[in-house]
Amino acid sequence: MPEQRVVLKNCGIIDPGQIATYLAADGFKALKKARDVGQEQVIQTIKDSGLRGRGGAGFPCGVKWEMAKDAPGDNKYVICNADEGEVGTFKDRHILSNDPFSLIEGMAIACYAIGARKGYIYLRAEYHYLYDRLLESINQVCEAGFLDGLNIDVYEGAGAYVCGEESALMDSIEGKRGEVRYRPPFPPTKGLWGKPTIINNVETLMNIPWIILHGAEWFCEIGTERSKGTKVFSVSGDVTKPGVYEMVLGSQLRELVEGLAGARAVKAIQVGGATGRIVPHDMMDTPLTFETLLGAGAITVFDETRDIVDIVRQTLEFLAEESCGKCSPCREGTEVMVGILGRFTRGEGSAHDIAAMERLSQAMMLSALCGLGQAAPNPVLDSLQYFRGEYDSRVKG
Repeated sequence: MPEQRVVLKNCGIIDPGQIATYLAADGFKALKKARDVGQEQVIQTIKDSGLRGRGGAGFPCGVKWEMAKDAPGDNKYVICNADEGEVGTFKDRHILSNDPFSLIEGMAIACYAIGARKGYIYLRAEYHYLYDRLLESINQVCEAGFLDGLNIDVYEGAGAYVCGEESALMDSIEGKRGEVRYRPPFPPTKGLWGKPTIINNVETLMNIPWIILHGAEWFCEIGTERSKGTKVFSVSGDVTKPGVYEMVLGSQLRELVEGLAGARAVKAIQVGGATGRIVPHDMMDTPLTFETLLGAGAITVFDETRDIVDIVRQTLEFLAEESCGKCSPCREGTEVMVGILGRFTRGEGSAHDIAAMERLSQAMMLSALCGLGQAAPNPVLDSLQYFRGEYDSRVKG
């Protein structure tokens, strides 16, 4: 199946530094339409579209907006999560570089829908070169009169992986150390500075103008019954054509990695970044949906020369380093995993070690405070399920 561009429709078409080119491509018509039909209809349209968050969790976007709109209080916030700290992701960078105006329009619609007058684009530290470009884009939109008193600011993170998690991200904006919060309460009722807040990632907000402009039914016709629309993927690793691709949800993983990215002799694919799932080559016909495989959109391909155990060890080392340390299942569990995996890479593992990793994985998934700790065991469990022989061959003796 070829690409179908919705989110990336304007990339390479408009001049990202000139708002006039965006206006010529129907820019800000959706925002005008949203203000004409009213808040209730905007939220209902997003709910009817079936749009789910593209950051990995897949929470229904319209439901989140409705919760924030109905929450009491005059001060409300919209945050665009442009941290993109997940391993192997670079699609948001591509979007921000090529079509910042669609993002700003999507944020403006979100702010109008929930009654917010302030928005933040939370930009990862490594994307500092985009900071001035985004401010210039916001200024052009403001000067053109589209923001109508709405203030959108760009806030730079400090490079912490955990700040991609929404509550740690809010702590960062508030000037605190980025740590995961206990929940409930949830951000739509009590978020940034204790006020109702919605947080959507770049790709989610990029869908908003097109849904408002063309309608929920148009969007529902794309994808599957439970996974509507398209998904943008960052493909890297052992491929001949790495890059950013937009696929209709429900497309097969094989169509992406072999058909578009040119992968050959595939051994395994990690879908969703460091905490994503590891898929063996004989499961490449798996559809890309929220119910099967998706995550944040990172696709890393490994060919037959790669050592799966060492890949998993390096992944857990990264997660142990990036853990905020607030909860012991993640703080201690990732460190223990690294120690055990290190023994296997040295050929000193044991059957007891495998059983210990399986028990520890279950404990972390049940008791860790946030998605980092809960999903950290994914690559361990998947590698044990599909590549058990690579562990057994390294059991000492």
